[in-house]
Amino acid sequence: MRPGETGKRVKGSPSRSGGADEDRIGCLPDGVLHHILGFLPAPDAVRTCLLARRWRHLWKSATGLRISEGYGVEKLHDFVHHLLLLRGGAPLDTFELGSIDLAEGDNRSMNLWFRHALLCQVRVLRLNVFGLELHDLPFVSRHLVKLELRFVILMHSFLDFSSCPVLEHLEIVSSELSDAKRISSQSLKHLNLTHCTFSENVRIPIDVPNLLSLWLQDYRCRTPVFEVMPLLVKAFVSVTGDSGDWLTCTSGNADSEECPHDDCELCYSNTNCMLLQALSQARSLMLVSQNQEFVFKRDMMRCPTFSNLKTLLLIDSFYVAFDLHGITCILRYSPVLEKLTLELFCQESEHILEMKGSYNQTERSSAISEHLKSVVVKCGVIDERVTKVLKFLSTFNIRKITSNTVHCFYISEIFLQVHIYERKQIM
Repeated sequence: MRPGETGKRVKGSPSRSGGADEDRIGCLPDGVLHHILGFLPAPDAVRTCLLARRWRHLWKSATGLRISEGYGVEKLHDFVHHLLLLRGGAPLDTFELGSIDLAEGDNRSMNLWFRHALLCQVRVLRLNVFGLELHDLPFVSRHLVKLELRFVILMHSFLDFSSCPVLEHLEIVSSELSDAKRISSQSLKHLNLTHCTFSENVRIPIDVPNLLSLWLQDYRCRTPVFEVMPLLVKAFVSVTGDSGDWLTCTSGNADSEECPHDDCELCYSNTNCMLLQALSQARSLMLVSQNQEFVFKRDMMRCPTFSNLKTLLLIDSFYVAFDLHGITCILRYSPVLEKLTLELFCQESEHILEMKGSYNQTERSSAISEHLKSVVVKCGVIDERVTKVLKFLSTFNIRKITSNTVHCFYISEIFLQVHIYERKQIM
């Protein structure tokens, strides 16, 4: 014992004996235990009622409910119904429905379950149920901050979040939005739409004026129409051959400035119907074209000014969307661009040829941003596509020097070094 210590234990503190009967977790406050139980699958949280008298009702106030398949459909339904009935309206931080195989008649029950979670003031809601059709009822919550939807079917006005004033994160993955009327939120800050299917007939409006980051990846059917996003900081957009715009442009309208769909009223009434126009305030932009040319080519015919753009990444596996005209166009209308990266290679490439450049402050060109500090070009081999890019750069007086391992390109504005890397080192 140290000098001055009495050896007496402070009342309410855990015993130091370390005996087998000591319940250290049980000494924690109720609020802490409610939080811990919220990380357990719901059945495991309920089982803690057998630990001791004090644990008998703690599970009813767990801050999280995580429900997944594991006991058969009928047992799952009985369990969840009793669970929600017994815990009543106790506040929730997180509610998850995940990895559940939807059976006939399950739609109504699962819609009731997550609506109950909204009444419990849930802040994070995750639904991962293949084929779950979310009812077209008003989505109202003054507490919901984050919503994640996977493999669900969204109906009509479900995505109108005007009654969710603090919703900031929305993630929709591999879901059906063909019957959705619009996505609307005044509070949303981050939006992720990945592998979603939109309508084949109309372009879905997306109104998120306070958005900071956008992720739109590999969608199917018609390209959505984004309203003005003046606060946008970062955006990633990947377009594939499954786009409905691409399917229509094969009829011979790829060079037309007008939308090839005669029924698209938004194209004629909304100046922001072009995708690039909606992204024009972004500071960092990543555009990916996978065997698809119409969407980006159409927009670059009316190329907006990217007044805040500092970092730009263009990926074009087949060099059909970002050709010399597209690259020139974007460079011309990006007055404060600092870094440009071009990736022109197929996924099957075994090696990557990478060219890096740095800005020379002593000489400038009015054709590109005076702030441009770095240019990176990645390709599988120096083929005809890459040669066209180099010829484009030759307008800046490129002189090629070759050595055994390094190819150098001198430009009045840019110095490029070419190295060959194994693909795994780059990716």
